[in-house]
Amino acid sequence: MPDKNIADQHHATFESIRHLDADGNEYWLARQLADVLDYSQYRHFQPVLERAREACQNSGQPAEDHIEDVLTMVDIGSGAKRQVEDCRLSRYACYLIVQNGDPSKPVIANGQTYFAMQTRRQELADDEKFARLSEDDKRLAIRNEMARHNKHLAAAAKEAGVETSLDYAIFQDHGYKGLYGDLGNKEIHARKGLKKSQKILDHMGSTELAANLFRATQTEEKLKRDKVSGKQRANQTHFEVGKKVRQTIKEIGGTMPEALPTPEASIKQIESAKKKLAKK
Repeated sequence: MPDKNIADQHHATFESIRHLDADGNEYWLARQLADVLDYSQYRHFQPVLERAREACQNSGQPAEDHIEDVLTMVDIGSGAKRQVEDCRLSRYACYLIVQNGDPSKPVIANGQTYFAMQTRRQELADDEKFARLSEDDKRLAIRNEMARHNKHLAAAAKEAGVETSLDYAIFQDHGYKGLYGDLGNKEIHARKGLKKSQKILDHMGSTELAANLFRATQTEEKLKRDKVSGKQRANQTHFEVGKKVRQTIKEIGGTMPEALPTPEASIKQIESAKKKLAKK
């Protein structure tokens, strides 16, 4: 099936069971999602739901904000209904469920890409306040978030066995190579015309930063979820996640990160200009 048809199929599939509450907040119901994800019985789906709760906590998010126990009514035949236990899910919770589902199911394998990008798109591009920001302010916002998540990524990598500074540099290089089509730190520096002391992340536009933020957050989650152990496995995991993000960009018709323009002003220059303006 062509990539576009896959994207269209999963947009129709997942968005068709989306609900809105009285305040306009979107949510999904676990039992409906289980049906869409091709689980024959809800009891087979519940372990996936529990793994999603754990992944939510591990990512620093309160699980109760994304997975809420509720009661819903289901048909039992002849027009009769009965009350059953269910869960109200946020978009992020749906994403975690798909990520923790059985990848041998085609609907889950394809849905992983769909929900991943939809989640980030909602958090960043579709956020009304974020959308009103200038490009410089978007860059600052994502760069600051990237700094926070890189700390979490470093901690997860250390837990996996990436201990020394050199180990971590090699680990990071694997992530870049996955995302940038085998271009590592040095090659990206060269393409951007940067000095050795300049940081790549400080010379990215908001789109490129968002792709790298997604790479970092998903690698952190996968290292924890899969209980990755050993430097080589950690490096390979980072590479594979970067490659998956690259594949997703290709599937939605985006521009490859190495082909995106390098902004004239660095993050440090933008911050410096804002400080001078604030003093005035």
